[in-house]
Amino acid sequence: MKTNKKLLATGVLAASLFAGQAWGAVSADEAAKLGDTLTPMGAEKAGNGGEIPAWDGGLSTAPAGYQDDGIYLNPFADEQPKFVIDQSNVDEYADKLSPGQVAMIRQYPEYKIPVYPTHRTATFPDHIQEETRENATTTELVAGGNGLENYDDATPFPIPQSGLEVIWNHITRYRGGAVQRSVGQVTPTESGDFSVVKFDEELVWNRYLDDYEPGQDDNVLFYFKQAITAPARLAGNVLLVHETINQVKEPRRAWIYNAGQRRVRRAPQVAYDGPGTAADGMRTSDNLDMFNGAPDRYNWELMGKKEMYIPYNSYKLVDRDLSYDDIIQPGHIDQDLARYELHRVWHVRATLKGGERHIYAQRDFYIDEDSWQAAVIDHYDGRGELWRVGEAHAMQFYDQDVPWYAVESLYDLLSGRYLVLGLTNEENNPYTFGIDRRSRDFTPAALRRAGLR
Repeated sequence: MKTNKKLLATGVLAASLFAGQAWGAVSADEAAKLGDTLTPMGAEKAGNGGEIPAWDGGLSTAPAGYQDDGIYLNPFADEQPKFVIDQSNVDEYADKLSPGQVAMIRQYPEYKIPVYPTHRTATFPDHIQEETRENATTTELVAGGNGLENYDDATPFPIPQSGLEVIWNHITRYRGGAVQRSVGQVTPTESGDFSVVKFDEELVWNRYLDDYEPGQDDNVLFYFKQAITAPARLAGNVLLVHETINQVKEPRRAWIYNAGQRRVRRAPQVAYDGPGTAADGMRTSDNLDMFNGAPDRYNWELMGKKEMYIPYNSYKLVDRDLSYDDIIQPGHIDQDLARYELHRVWHVRATLKGGERHIYAQRDFYIDEDSWQAAVIDHYDGRGELWRVGEAHAMQFYDQDVPWYAVESLYDLLSGRYLVLGLTNEENNPYTFGIDRRSRDFTPAALRRAGLR
């Protein structure tokens, strides 16, 4: 059933922009591949005859000992790396790495890529898979590609025909409907010293509100609230975002509650290359979740699909026996705790449009075919030089049928510093899915109540 999230472009403009191009919906014959030769979400079901196995439904069974408490145990704890890519052999495997990953290996002697057996664990709830099938034949891009028409709350383009469609799949992907999490963010110095900024976050899709009715706030994809709980100098500051589906027709709505001033103000800077929250200049607003927000400042080119070693099944990085000191090292995280597997990814290149402004002139996205999550993103500056390397250490939340991230990392090759977001090892109640929220919980008036001082 559609949820009336329909954004209609002016007919003349739409016709002039899209004439002769494929912009979204595929034929019924094409869509029939979903669940047949393709997975219900659009990935190739077959393996590659070697390291990549066929998709067999994903991982929906928790390992023995899991307490249904949001503290995720490693179902592959007994596995060892098949081999390790480091400075001694990086040239041999460079064709299955991004230029940024190769640069990290060459710049840091201790940075290595341990490669494990591939497990295609990604899967989604049945209703998300069904809605994705429906979207395949109905959802289209509108307004120059910056909005969706006839869209249901699932993956809009399981059989993508353009780079922009792949990016929309990442932006809109299912992350549990209504979830609360407590996470840490660190921005270590070159020597590895760090302090932790702690967030309580809520992410709720419009239709998962307890009081949702069709047509209610129908240009909103989801609501996001981020409250800082530590350190004390920042505690009580709260960010509220209403993420709109068509951000050109209606830009993202954002507000900040400043605990020191005890006031709420609009925050238009929470978009594009505005500064990320408490990130010490180490990420932009649109670096959160690897990439978020309106895609209108870039041209998007679909470079194709390739096999690549990407972070996957990263359960070691949420191990409760580890402290943040165990994970954070000078220059990068402890790569002995990372896990990489060979998967197929969509390669999408974003280049800044003429007349537009952003600190990143080019971004190369490598997006996992099974989950539609960005796995690696290389960022280039205005001179065309490789600048920052983003890696998302993915894991399957097997009790919720949700692929998501254990942590996100963003490495600055020029400064020698980096950022890690999503740390949960030292947090109480790191994830709670199925939270009860109403629309009034995501109003500017609710921000003051969410402040801690």
